[in-house]
Amino acid sequence: MVGKRSLVFFALASVFFGGVFVAAKAGLSYFPPLLFVALRFDVAAVVLLGYVVLTTAREDLLPSTRGDVAGIVATGVLAIGLANGLLFVGQQYVSSAVGSIIFSLSPIFTPLLAAFLLSDERLSRRGGVGVLVGLLGVALVVGVDPESLIGGGVVGKAVILAGAASAALGGVLIRRADGTLSSTVRTAWALPVSALLVHGMSLGAGESLAAVSWTPAAVVALGYVGVLAGAVAYIAYFGLLDDVGAIRASLVFYVSPVVATLGGWALLGESISLTTIAGFGVIFAGFAVLGSEELEGRLPELVARLPTGESSMMLTDGGRDTESRSGCDAD
Repeated sequence: MVGKRSLVFFALASVFFGGVFVAAKAGLSYFPPLLFVALRFDVAAVVLLGYVVLTTAREDLLPSTRGDVAGIVATGVLAIGLANGLLFVGQQYVSSAVGSIIFSLSPIFTPLLAAFLLSDERLSRRGGVGVLVGLLGVALVVGVDPESLIGGGVVGKAVILAGAASAALGGVLIRRADGTLSSTVRTAWALPVSALLVHGMSLGAGESLAAVSWTPAAVVALGYVGVLAGAVAYIAYFGLLDDVGAIRASLVFYVSPVVATLGGWALLGESISLTTIAGFGVIFAGFAVLGSEELEGRLPELVARLPTGESSMMLTDGGRDTESRSGCDAD
């Protein structure tokens, strides 16, 4: 029921963010983790700043309100900088599967934070069920068993969990800021902030450019995470966030592990089990639960567009009108 633009943004963000796991697996052989993230933001910032300068009117480039500044800070520090920096740091201590499922808690954090910070975004009981079903599907896809989640690597898991919370909080605060800048311009301003933040984290961790091995594979990996999974994916994700809200936009993090799994199978020769395939179906079921609520909410509008005869048949189907049907399901 969402617009075509939102669907395109969702697909682009899911595909390119999902590909990060494959590119990172290759790139971390050549880069220290935090420096890899910082260089990614450098590349993305150059590409995106160049794009907005060439395509945006000058009067639309500069922040003009407190909301604009707040949105830039929330994007650069929380939604991009800390979220990615903490993910890559924590990923050193746990498997990629465990890291994926922990970071996929972002859609769980988002409605909890939105309930306190936003007045126009709430998740109903049915929506909550859909989110939890989707999370179960992610767990099946990445093959995480309960023992691996409860077991060792406590520090790494806590760091990744903090990254997921940072991504969720950033998304909610962007919506709360309600700035006047377009999502693309806001992200172009935010990426240099993210780059400076993570370069500082990298220096603090003792990382150095001397440790980078500049091979063709390293350049390809950096180009992917900087351009496609950086500039393009951020345009799509933050545009989606403005279009459909923080809660629905965060569901990108449920689809990304699916893309990562398929990418690992196609490019790295990794196997896909029947459990993984079942996980794909469970994620789809979670999305179907969420989508059914929106479809039901807009049913009267859809019925009104039908010819008069067909509208009357649908409205009186089974002796129940649309309003009574919606009222029985209200949360």
